Amino acid sequence: MAISVFDLFKIGIGPSSSHTVGPMRAARQFMQRIERAGMLAQVASIKAELYGSLGATGKGHGSDIAVLLGLMGEEPQLVDTDAVPALIAAVRSSKRLRLMGAHEIAFEEPQHLVLHKRKSLPYHPNGMIFAAFAADGSEIERRAYYSVGGGFVVDEHAVEGGFTPPTAEVLTHPFNTGAQLLALCEREGKSISQLMLENELAWRSEAEVREKLLGIWAVMRACVQRGCKTEGILPGGMKVRRRAADLFQQLSSKPEAALRDPLTVLDWVNLYALAVNEENAGGGRVVTAPTNGAAGIVPAVLHYYANFVPGANEDGIVRFLLTAGAIGILFKTNASISGAEVGCQGEVGSACSMAAGALCEVLGGTPEQVENAAEIGMEHNLGLTCDPVGGLVQVPCIERNAMASIKAINAARMALRGDGKHFISLDRVIRTMRDTGRDMHIKYKETARGGLAIDIVEVPVNVVEC
Repeated sequence: MAISVFDLFKIGIGPSSSHTVGPMRAARQFMQRIERAGMLAQVASIKAELYGSLGATGKGHGSDIAVLLGLMGEEPQLVDTDAVPALIAAVRSSKRLRLMGAHEIAFEEPQHLVLHKRKSLPYHPNGMIFAAFAADGSEIERRAYYSVGGGFVVDEHAVEGGFTPPTAEVLTHPFNTGAQLLALCEREGKSISQLMLENELAWRSEAEVREKLLGIWAVMRACVQRGCKTEGILPGGMKVRRRAADLFQQLSSKPEAALRDPLTVLDWVNLYALAVNEENAGGGRVVTAPTNGAAGIVPAVLHYYANFVPGANEDGIVRFLLTAGAIGILFKTNASISGAEVGCQGEVGSACSMAAGALCEVLGGTPEQVENAAEIGMEHNLGLTCDPVGGLVQVPCIERNAMASIKAINAARMALRGDGKHFISLDRVIRTMRDTGRDMHIKYKETARGGLAIDIVEVPVNVVEC
């Protein structure tokens, strides 16, 4: 299939692209099938079952809420995040659910929304089955879906929502590997962002591409701004305190400190990432980049470019996102961006690689240097486990985004100091990430059963109390 930059950068809600955005889209797609068949009014009951990683950490990731919203017809990019708590409270108190906002049925959550913590479906760890029944108990529709990372959803026939995506042949410059991408750049005499832009013309005009990318940037900026203003405790029961607002006040109140400490810029980059991922953990509006768990890295590095690089402009922002998208396609095509499939190396590692390569390009890097920066960003995230404490996208996820943002900037700077020649190729490190993910024990892949992850009601045996 051909992947667009807008498949990798999608506007949605937190806390997880695969556990929140994906299930919401899958539930809505299921209801759309019934609606298109003219059977909506005949539905008397619905049953949703979540398996694998979705079942194991669904509560902490808001998967149950996402399914309810999707069945009601809500879309991740359009749902009013401020209204979500009231919508869900109404369903749970009335025990009634309005399918697609039009047809009301009885809904007993313990009976009709089941999370299987120890069962999995074939094909992918993030599996779910939806079934609709008539008043006489007969089955109207049943379908399995998989949330494969970054908000991507495929049904049991690996076709999303009945729509067959265009193949890579429709693109001006089709590529599947980093080596092919570099060869295209050399042959055409163009940058990675230029090739990516020409590929995007298969879907929309250049003006539309630019407008949509700047729209993505606007959502990223708004997310950082909200995160820098919002105080309090994150939901979920662990009582994790938001830190971005306090850090913003510290940095804003003493700007002269930057004159004495040039590394203050790193504090700002940390702030940008923390702000985004605290918003994500709180169920706010974020841009999947390429996942929600890693949503802070690309915005943080892009804020670094916009705020601290002389000559930064909107053209650079567009080029940044196009380049990041090209690199993300390589990970999506040849490995995975799903923490449940390959661990956090597939989420934070991929995002770090995307941000590193993108920053390298807008700082004047050659395609070879961009590929080198992307390789460095991924190489030093290999083996990173996905072990969210309590199944929540909070610890260590929020800080991990800040650390990877700094790593991405350093990777770009290292690559710019070289000539683009290096020992390990980006393609090789992507393959290694894929193979490492396959070898990784399942307890380290978004099940909240290993590593740092613990159940918050149990004694935190993996955390040393000082």
